[in-house]
Amino acid sequence: MAIVFGTRPELIKLGPVVREVERVGMEACVVNTGQHSDLLTPLLGHFQVRPKYDLATMEPGQSLNRLGARILAGVDEVLTKERPDVVLVQGDTSTALMGAMAAFNHRIPIGHVEAGLRSGNPMNPFPEEMNRQMISRMATFHFAATDNNARTLLREGVPAEQIYITGNPVVDSLRQTLVMSRPKGEMVDILNRVGQRKMVLVTTHRRENFGSTMRGHLRAIRRFATAHPEVCVVFPVHPNPNVREAAMAELAGHDGIVLTQPVGYADFVHLLSHAWLIVSDSGGIQEEVTALGKPMLVLRNNTERPEAVEAGAARLAGECPANLHQMLEAAMTDMEWFVRASHCHSVFGDGHSSRHIVDILNQRLVRAVQELRLAA
Repeated sequence: MAIVFGTRPELIKLGPVVREVERVGMEACVVNTGQHSDLLTPLLGHFQVRPKYDLATMEPGQSLNRLGARILAGVDEVLTKERPDVVLVQGDTSTALMGAMAAFNHRIPIGHVEAGLRSGNPMNPFPEEMNRQMISRMATFHFAATDNNARTLLREGVPAEQIYITGNPVVDSLRQTLVMSRPKGEMVDILNRVGQRKMVLVTTHRRENFGSTMRGHLRAIRRFATAHPEVCVVFPVHPNPNVREAAMAELAGHDGIVLTQPVGYADFVHLLSHAWLIVSDSGGIQEEVTALGKPMLVLRNNTERPEAVEAGAARLAGECPANLHQMLEAAMTDMEWFVRASHCHSVFGDGHSSRHIVDILNQRLVRAVQELRLAA
């Protein structure tokens, strides 16, 4: 099996899968495209993943097309050399799309982890929404996290026998990390700075929020922090210059706001577990907060994870700063929301999704080999 990833979220969700592949005795050819080299490299040790190939495709300022072309060419070379029985990709990144396309052109079956997510708007999130739709047209094994994702695939014409409801392995990573690690170093300092105040954990990095939308959101958060000294905002700032410049301009110098460098995955999981409220435009964090039973305001007009909203954990804040501020203020007294969110732990899986995925692939591949031997 070739397992292809290149970003931090992909490794978080595929790290447990790599370990399960090794557990059942399958051979894993791990390919790191290097799409997020700075953010991803520290995680390799955390998940004990050792890539056989590092394609180092990231260049400063390169376009999506140039990045995609470099990933496609790099994965093509790997597949030509390795000839795996199946290629596994995750999610909706440029790495996932180009990894799937390279496999398709080699006529190698594709397994797609986190299949069936849809926002309904091909331009939001961009380019992720279109990426995952195209991967679904090429994939052989569709590993859907929820019943809703499976129904989406069925409506799009994916055969039922190719769809497997497995949950999302992000829940595996989250639970394993909380058990295996403890806050230390800088994380202890951050938690000490928060003290007895209610922590509002903020992240924002979506391309569609760059510019005035992001700055408006951050101004609303600053206004809320000013009005409520019993709250402390913690914002691990994404390294993208668009995010960093907005954060420094709108949030720096406030006693109730802690701006930090990006934190490691284990540290971020502990921040999530200590947070009172999460405010973010991330898709994956919607899964993580649900597994932790935490409430979240989503800085987007729509979500490809409506299950988090339907379960009561997440609420869409949209792009209007005034709306975000109103929802932040409402959270101060809406105890019913916090209680409802605390009962949402199993929406995206049971913590054993990686085992479900690997067992399915192992059984299917063994069966295929047996059929080939019988035919011979």
